[in-house]
Amino acid sequence: MDPVIVVGAGPVGLTLALALARQEVPTIVLDEGPGKEESRPARTVVLREDTAALLERLTGVPLAREGSQWAAWRSVRRKQVMREVTFGDDEPAPLHIAQHVLTGALREALAAERLVQIAVDSRLDSVEQEASGVTAHTRGPQGTWWRGSHLVGCDGPRSTVRKLLDIRFPGRTAVERHAVATLRAELPWPDEALLHRMPPWRTSGPSAGEVTARPLPDDVWRLDWLLPPGKDLVTPEVLLARVRETLAGWSGGSTPPYELLDTGVHTVHHRLARRWRVGRVFLAGDAAHLLGALGTQGLDEGLRDADNLAWKLALAWHHGPHDALLDSYQAERRGSVAARLRAADQVLPLLRGGGGLRAYVPGAARGHDALLTDGHLGRGALGAPGVYDVSPLAPRHLEAEVPVGTAPGAQVTDVRVTAEDGSFVRLRDRLGRGALLVVLIAPGTGVWDRKHWVSAGIMPRLAAAVAALPHRAELLVAESYPGAAAHTVLLVRPDGHLVTALSGVRPADLYAAAEATLGGPAPVETEAEATAGSAAQ
Repeated sequence: MDPVIVVGAGPVGLTLALALARQEVPTIVLDEGPGKEESRPARTVVLREDTAALLERLTGVPLAREGSQWAAWRSVRRKQVMREVTFGDDEPAPLHIAQHVLTGALREALAAERLVQIAVDSRLDSVEQEASGVTAHTRGPQGTWWRGSHLVGCDGPRSTVRKLLDIRFPGRTAVERHAVATLRAELPWPDEALLHRMPPWRTSGPSAGEVTARPLPDDVWRLDWLLPPGKDLVTPEVLLARVRETLAGWSGGSTPPYELLDTGVHTVHHRLARRWRVGRVFLAGDAAHLLGALGTQGLDEGLRDADNLAWKLALAWHHGPHDALLDSYQAERRGSVAARLRAADQVLPLLRGGGGLRAYVPGAARGHDALLTDGHLGRGALGAPGVYDVSPLAPRHLEAEVPVGTAPGAQVTDVRVTAEDGSFVRLRDRLGRGALLVVLIAPGTGVWDRKHWVSAGIMPRLAAAVAALPHRAELLVAESYPGAAAHTVLLVRPDGHLVTALSGVRPADLYAAAEATLGGPAPVETEAEATAGSAAQ
């Protein structure tokens, strides 16, 4: 079987290649650059708990050491603290990291992968596809033809793949603009992120509205000023004045010593591709969507694209066509990003519409601050991971289905589980291997050696039901799970989304749910197709 072709070597493309390799799928990454990313301190990303865990699992690098996990988040309006969040077990801190550091960790992990080939200085200029595969041509010093089973365009906002497929990319341009400065300084609140609205030292004119400070390691900070509508040029002199004024305002009147490391202007666009799949070609990341207002970070959603698509492509690559499963990528991911964009577009006029609104909506200032906090911290409609509750893969009419603390289609809670070898691991550590996960909730098992309970009670019957599923599955045991009673059985997808929770061992319901998760019954392969597949392998 031909490898999967990934076009683009940014964080999303590299993550997808690594995720496919972990599931024994070979990949060719077409990188139009020289194979490394320029160090730009002003280009940073904020990752939520699920995407940071995904990258740590794939790279094996504890990214918290490379970035900053904030101790707290504070929102201030003029001089008043409106909202304060302290991070801990109940409220995991976002991870703030320089993009080139993240990309470097991904490239280092890929360098050790025998199944991944990165072709540098390779710019795509044509794509052809037929029933059996995809052919891509690149130009450059190593211009050549490449043959693949599928192709995924992770090549950014100006995606060549999207243009070659003639897919429309409608939306809104320049929804917001931010002036950005990364600097080294000692601020009064070390390790805490701050959103300051209407700072008292600037009550009118540019920058009156909002400035955000996000810490990085070694006393480095990224500051973002919301710019007024329009296309006014942000000159170096204006930006330096803004830096000094802001630092002085936060430090009691005098500008503290600082070292300016990098500057830039970040423009937020909201766009959504009409189609994310055309035959054997897919779009992911910024090639498929652009979003980023209200603190939401587009990379989070791009990484979720990669996580969603990887296990589906891997299953199709190993086991033959699964069109319903591959079609679900667009239905789930496009639907999730569209909901985020709708939420942002509904809220933006309220937040940016001026002070007059407060006369009509009591408590509006606090409400606005709550919305902004949700966006920045990855909560609520503006920031929380998508829930695939209306997915075409969702099972229907399961008699034994019961509610738990996680809604069907949402990401599972990361509890401690006992693996098949008797070791204690985190549930998220078992994701991304291409297998379904079946989790039995069995209080008390954590204090007993596995050999004492693996053959007792309902375990033999559950093990037999798991062995009979239509796809490889791993049986795990947890002492508890939020909202789940004893002997509840959870079925979890390879990307960590809950399929269903069943009351006890129900082999028929478990099989039906697993079959639905795979897109329905597997297609019947003809003898000729089987012979051709064996020859390709």
